Amino acid sequence: MNKLHTRRLEIGGGQVIGPWPPAAASTRLQIPPCTQGYVDAQVDDYGRIPGSRRANYPWRPGVCLHINARFSHGVETLLGTAGFGFWNAPFGDPTVRRPALPQAVWFFYASAPNDLPLAPDGPGRGWFAATIHAASPAALAIMPLAPIVVAGNWSERIRRRLWPWVQRHLGISFAPLTVDMTAWHHYQLTWRPDGCTFAVDGRTWLNTSHSPAGPLGFVCWIDNQYMIVTPQGRLGAGTLVTTASQWLEVKELHLETDDGPAGPLIAGS
Repeated sequence: MNKLHTRRLEIGGGQVIGPWPPAAASTRLQIPPCTQGYVDAQVDDYGRIPGSRRANYPWRPGVCLHINARFSHGVETLLGTAGFGFWNAPFGDPTVRRPALPQAVWFFYASAPNDLPLAPDGPGRGWFAATIHAASPAALAIMPLAPIVVAGNWSERIRRRLWPWVQRHLGISFAPLTVDMTAWHHYQLTWRPDGCTFAVDGRTWLNTSHSPAGPLGFVCWIDNQYMIVTPQGRLGAGTLVTTASQWLEVKELHLETDDGPAGPLIAGS
């Protein structure tokens, strides 16, 4: 069993408080009140080696993540983004700054004014299970049609018919989670070659045939950022003012692969 080293990333006053990996004792990822700038408390296993390449990220289909988690605030009051799972840090990272097309399979939270391309109607925000594979051959094949898609999505009638087709090609699947974010829950994410399954306390919330190819990195974080990417082509990004401390607390984290238990996600030196 290989030990999988992780990085603690603390930006703008963010803190990772407690042992890693979190077992019976919990670990809190906490960000302070912030009036300007970016704050982040994060643990990941893709940024520990400066200059590392996305091709070296450790995770591919055939892994199951188990984690117990709770948040300081609920869906209506937590600001920014937060979550845990696997992704490819597509918009840059302190160690890999070159952007890429997004791939992710994770439990993801986004507050207003975040607005992401999930459903053809309704706000693209909240607490949900989700996948995206915008680097797949199917996704790349429709890239030349992007201007037509954006124009068509300004019509609600056309968008309702067009956007599900776009979602399929981009490997987008999602399911809103209506559990109380402030209470402890056991989250399980199973990422297989033929699809992904997301469960909370043993109840399946999303079972999809979409499966990012990887390789991806593990990430667990909370920050104060927002992003707007809508089917109509509306774009935006920035940081939010927070007036209270916010945190994500986790414990009993472990991963299993098709070959058995994965090596522990230990703190890197």
